[in-house]
Amino acid sequence: MTRPVRGFAGSMVDTPRLRQHVWTSGPEDGRPLLLVHGNITTGGFWTYVAQRLPDDVRVIAPDLRSFGLTEAKPVDATRGLRDMADDAHDLLETLGLTGRDDVHAAGWSMGGGVLQQYLIDHPGDLAGVTLMAPISPYGFGGSRGADGRPCAPDWAGTGGGTAAPDFVRRLAERDAGSGEPLSAPREVLLTFFGPGSNRANVDEDFLVDELFTTRVDDDHYPGDAVPSEHWPNVGPGSRGVLNSMSGRYYDTSAFGDVPDGPPITWLRGTADQVISDRSMFDFATLGELGAVPGWPGAEVMPPQPMETQFRAVLERYAGNGGRTREVVLDGVGHGIPLEAPDAAAAEIVRTMGDA
Repeated sequence: MTRPVRGFAGSMVDTPRLRQHVWTSGPEDGRPLLLVHGNITTGGFWTYVAQRLPDDVRVIAPDLRSFGLTEAKPVDATRGLRDMADDAHDLLETLGLTGRDDVHAAGWSMGGGVLQQYLIDHPGDLAGVTLMAPISPYGFGGSRGADGRPCAPDWAGTGGGTAAPDFVRRLAERDAGSGEPLSAPREVLLTFFGPGSNRANVDEDFLVDELFTTRVDDDHYPGDAVPSEHWPNVGPGSRGVLNSMSGRYYDTSAFGDVPDGPPITWLRGTADQVISDRSMFDFATLGELGAVPGWPGAEVMPPQPMETQFRAVLERYAGNGGRTREVVLDGVGHGIPLEAPDAAAAEIVRTMGDA
């Protein structure tokens, strides 16, 4: 396995909930920064951001459960992303970093959802938060409007059954080939979650090696599924990663009601195809484009306005005394920590200074 940049290395940390593999850099007595990765990635994906941070920052980037080398305990999707948020709290507590006023955090994609849950459950733990292309407070797929109303009563079109079967099969087989790119894990990762225009400056083999640490089964990625009478005839099960992001179980809109919360910086890229108001991973968008047959129309299931939903909750957060900033990265896709690590690091540092 190829290695990330020098000074960013992983080790095991035993916590009461599970044994976590944690990537770290910087001095142990430095300013603590928790970095939370997204779906089908690991803490190692923060390597290019870590190398751009000031020398006095202590980076703590765990592999979330189901990913990397962290103990393979199952994901209870009925708790939304609370399993992962609880794991992060346990880690900080084990490291003696709770009860302080200088711990900052950044979350990417699903990791942004983990931190939204963390803010609800432990609002006093974090001095500042940077969210990069975060999942909507109303989950991924299956909802409409700025207030996240479900399109179907059972949240059809969300959860484990929405993952492409060929992609899941090839991920389980650790198929590193690039043939049939729409289902090739390597190409899906690098095209939609990866470095974009910065591809020449990252170690692709390292990233793919990390991708293939993903646990693939009903308890992990993608999770189980149940049939639905509503289009697209599949609904969320109760186990695994994708179900934990279904709006049936995941709703972090209450973070907008946290009084006088820590500063939040929101980074988003204008070329993001994963988290946007027209996500290419949202069944409603795919149905509208004709890629999934039988779409019942925008009156029944419109594309989820993910950014609009997040902005509405963030505005409520600001109305309750929290400071917020929205930073738009023109032409940048979903893989902000890989495609724009300079901007990501700069905004984290700015948020740390604003606290």
